[in-house]
Amino acid sequence: MPQSGLMLTLIEGQPVLSRPTPLRVAQLAVKRCFDIAFSLLALILFLPGFVAIAMFVRLSSAGPVFFRQPREGLNGQPIGVLKFRTMYVDRCDVTGMMQTVRDDPRVTPVGRFLRRTSIDELPQLINVLKGDMSLIGPRPHAFGMLAGGVPYDHLVPYYSARQAMKPGLSGWAQAHGLRGPTDDPARARARIDHDLAYIENFSLLLDLRIIWITVRQEFLNGTGL
Repeated sequence: MPQSGLMLTLIEGQPVLSRPTPLRVAQLAVKRCFDIAFSLLALILFLPGFVAIAMFVRLSSAGPVFFRQPREGLNGQPIGVLKFRTMYVDRCDVTGMMQTVRDDPRVTPVGRFLRRTSIDELPQLINVLKGDMSLIGPRPHAFGMLAGGVPYDHLVPYYSARQAMKPGLSGWAQAHGLRGPTDDPARARARIDHDLAYIENFSLLLDLRIIWITVRQEFLNGTGL
């Protein structure tokens, strides 16, 4: 079953996850080294920009610069995902259950720009450096996330299979526009299938391809929500 060009194998309605072959283990080790090198270099290069953004966030509304939210990590373990704060403090949703919508009144003026350009996600480079996340992988979801008005694992019975790899700053689903609200059941299901197709077909070349698509679509064209 193709997912934007990547094959997803389902047997009796369940995904067939790749076994930890020596090649896959070696590629995952190289992936981690690349994560460390890239995130460290990016944090150093972006430091002046981070300082400027921090000033604008503080000037736009009272409250902390960063927002930490519990999300599902590898094997479902909780991780604290970092973002630049884009909402008014008294309207922030720590659980992540209340998804952002277009023209959301909770979002500050500066926050709208940060979200549109996906700059609010850049502090997650710290999560990547720590090892909580990877540059590329399934996006980290909030615990108890709803899709189509029901718990995600009710809509997609094999939902937890996406936790077989570390969550990523970007991923195959996000690179193909499957991000934002999950109120549409078909799109919500497609997001999980794209994540699983990535896990099944993982390679370093695929990661580089997703990085290029993400930079081109989100940071250069500003397609974030």
